[in-house]
Amino acid sequence: MSLFNHQTLVLHPDFAGLEDFMISLPDRFLHDEGVVIHNGRNQLRRITYQGADYVVKAFRRPNLVNRFVYGVLRPSKAKRSYDHALLFQQIGVGTPQPVGYMNIRKGLLFDRSYYVTLASTCPYRYEDLFHRHFDYEEEVLRAVGRVTALLHNHGYAHKDYGRANILFEKTPEGIRLDIVDLNRLAIGPLDMKAGCKNLERLPATPAMHRIIAEEYAKARGFDTGECYRLMVAYRSTQPGKEEKEIEALKHYKEKI
Repeated sequence: MSLFNHQTLVLHPDFAGLEDFMISLPDRFLHDEGVVIHNGRNQLRRITYQGADYVVKAFRRPNLVNRFVYGVLRPSKAKRSYDHALLFQQIGVGTPQPVGYMNIRKGLLFDRSYYVTLASTCPYRYEDLFHRHFDYEEEVLRAVGRVTALLHNHGYAHKDYGRANILFEKTPEGIRLDIVDLNRLAIGPLDMKAGCKNLERLPATPAMHRIIAEEYAKARGFDTGECYRLMVAYRSTQPGKEEKEIEALKHYKEKI
């Protein structure tokens, strides 16, 4: 490609041999290769290559203004996802192993980008807590509280911290969490209010918030009761609640 029409390809050192695979991604998406995991604003596909399973996130082409912004001024969402995954790994927060990313530019205009990870081994998403029974639900909630506190103690706030972006599995060593969809991350100090507000998009009954708050407050040196009150209050203002949440909040309000 020419100077003004080119690809930017970055691979994790452990996956330096995957250049051909990365370059082939636009063609693989064009021919509907792999299994679609999510098809919305962006598309996620699970693709098997040389015996390994990868998850590829293809970010949609931005509008004309943002095509210039991403082409010249700002890092792409794929690059931010990759960089943030490395930050998470550095502090011991689980996320699918980053493989690399690729940006495609046409002239001065950004076109598309792709972010690739190994497929997570976690079979469940946080939202599954509302749709099936887990006899280790409390362990999952406590893990969420601890991991969220770890992120916040390092000044990282996941800006899409929602029901589909926390994956989990039970292992002999305990609960494993993988945090995904990392392109939007706020970096800076988080006090108690800001930290509890960061959980507002995560469905939880007051009883679930009590467990999360216990672990979160303990890890951050905050008052458990105040964290609990803030988490319930912030979540109560959010739309899109699970039925179980709505019923539990009615009883919560009756008691106060």
